[in-house]
Amino acid sequence: MKVRLPQGVGGGPSNMQSMLKQAQKMQEDMAAKQEELEAQEYDISAGGGVVNVKINGKKEILSVKIDPEVIDPDDAETLEDLIVAAVNEAIKKVETVSAEEMQKITGAMGMPGLF
Repeated sequence: MKVRLPQGVGGGPSNMQSMLKQAQKMQEDMAAKQEELEAQEYDISAGGGVVNVKINGKKEILSVKIDPEVIDPDDAETLEDLIVAAVNEAIKKVETVSAEEMQKITGAMGMPGLF
């Protein structure tokens, strides 16, 4: 039994070649954007600016700055919580920006788990 595809569906070798070129271009664009995103740095603060974290697009913490006024030897737990909050917010920022930028390249194509 032969299946007949409507005109324009399937398209033959030239359509396949065009799709492969588009996929290759998208892959190149995504690789370039990923490299750009990994080089980007973000400054995130917590506790009204008393803890500042600098992170890059690879999710590597570059620095942590702590306002000396919040360093209380009798209350290390508060400082620990502020550091955790700042680091978590920094990671979330990197992931959000990365996902948004990749979405611009992939458009409506759903590619879960790719980045």
